[in-house]
Amino acid sequence: MLDMLIFVFTLLWTAVSGRALPRLTLSLYPPIPAICPATPLVRPAIGLSSSESSFISNRKAKANAGLVSWLQKTNSGFGTTVLPTAALTTSGGGYRSLLTGAGVIQGFDARDSNVGTSGVFQGLTYQAGLSGGAWLLSSLAGNNYPTVSSLRDGLWEQAFQDSLLDPEYLLAAAAYAEVTADIVAKQDAGFPPTLTDPYGRLLSYQLLYGFDGGVTDTLSGITAESNFTSYAVPFPIITSLGVKTFEGECLPGPNATTYELTPYEFGSWDAGVSAFTQTKYLGTSLNDGKPIGAFCTQRYDNLGYVLGTSSNLFNELCGATISTANLSSSFLADLASILDSAHALATRDEYAIYPNPFYNYARSSLVESQADLFLVDGGEALQNNPIFPLLQPSRNVDVIIVNDNSADTNNFPNGSEILTTYVQATNNARLTKMPFIPSVATFLSEGLNQRPTFFGCNDTSKVTIVYLPNFAYTFPSNEPTSKLQYNKTETADMIANGVQIASKGGDPAWPTCLGCAIMKKTGDALPAACESCFSEYCYGGT
Repeated sequence: MLDMLIFVFTLLWTAVSGRALPRLTLSLYPPIPAICPATPLVRPAIGLSSSESSFISNRKAKANAGLVSWLQKTNSGFGTTVLPTAALTTSGGGYRSLLTGAGVIQGFDARDSNVGTSGVFQGLTYQAGLSGGAWLLSSLAGNNYPTVSSLRDGLWEQAFQDSLLDPEYLLAAAAYAEVTADIVAKQDAGFPPTLTDPYGRLLSYQLLYGFDGGVTDTLSGITAESNFTSYAVPFPIITSLGVKTFEGECLPGPNATTYELTPYEFGSWDAGVSAFTQTKYLGTSLNDGKPIGAFCTQRYDNLGYVLGTSSNLFNELCGATISTANLSSSFLADLASILDSAHALATRDEYAIYPNPFYNYARSSLVESQADLFLVDGGEALQNNPIFPLLQPSRNVDVIIVNDNSADTNNFPNGSEILTTYVQATNNARLTKMPFIPSVATFLSEGLNQRPTFFGCNDTSKVTIVYLPNFAYTFPSNEPTSKLQYNKTETADMIANGVQIASKGGDPAWPTCLGCAIMKKTGDALPAACESCFSEYCYGGT
């Protein structure tokens, strides 16, 4: 009876939406028709959504309690009357960034470590990731925020050793057939897949628990998880960049539109888009913010597709430098083979495609005439740290801990990515809170790429950035982004080195100094030790 109801519902949806009638399939991957919500599907980018605002109000209360607990444990000299809003970002960088960033989170998580910085995670209000950092954030959020050690032991160690991104394992895996069926099912549902679809599905097998590699997990579904509904975790933000393919571009320019993907909304603050839509109903055909048919679409926000979107580099095939970036050519051939089961490959398949929710929406002047949005890796415009969402005035973030795991020099960061963010922020009227970042030459000559640094210490109009670069404390953590397989020991050692990055190699003075950076601009009492901390870590001194 249920199957017949679904079939009849699908017939009605097909009639009003104009999409081809889907074949009956056992796949749970393709988008499905759904009743449209009573609330508007598109809103202008003016302030936070009511959903995010409500979450942050509740989360901030818990984050304040967590921050107070950690500060008082760290040094009794901290006043805790005024508490800042703090955030954490994890950069792109494939598995290198996922594992290093995971170690940083473990070193901050009071549930999962016993170092001087354990408890900082409980004091965070926001958390952002892109590319490899988005893999990490999705694995945490999509699994209801278990500890890093739990994910390491229960999922990652085996999954990364038998990596489905390594063609040697993929061709022998049952997942190959399952993913192929999923991709064909999406095509049959009237939503042509791209290379991002099999890529994201294969990543999901390594990052998400659940049936068929977490095939039913969606970004909007995170809102139903217990740690999210109890406000026990920071609000997650994943970023991606838009490409103006309608102007002949293959790669995102320096001023490319930054799109945010959160459990509540998809869209951008940037001029030319300046609007958001409900994540749950991505894929719906809209005109001026209103559904074209009687039904909307759900499940387009498959979490694997989202994390694949943020790390999609296939568009570089179309650029001046022909390269598959961080993917081996044989793996790319395997993805192409999977996609070819659905349709013949075309240039559009190099992008993560999203039916444009801002079609004919006057406020979105840059894209209002486009049927689809073409999205790629969030770090392709040389901004590998997802800082922009946290500079938005509506979010009122005071402190951003930036874990940079970029591969700039010998697969370590050299400051170029965060410098680009500073330069681009100066050209954006909304992003005036970005502090000054020095040149790459200064980063290297002063060793800022090898130790923590505080930027914006003395300017109360700017956020304070606590910069934590990847550094080899206990393990050579400068693994290449192209490394697709990690044995169990490598996975554990990379994470353990990340804990050392969080705790600065176990330096007993570091937790107090980190607290000093977080609390400096509150006007509250600070320990006497903060003076020497600022002298050591503030760029430009106290």
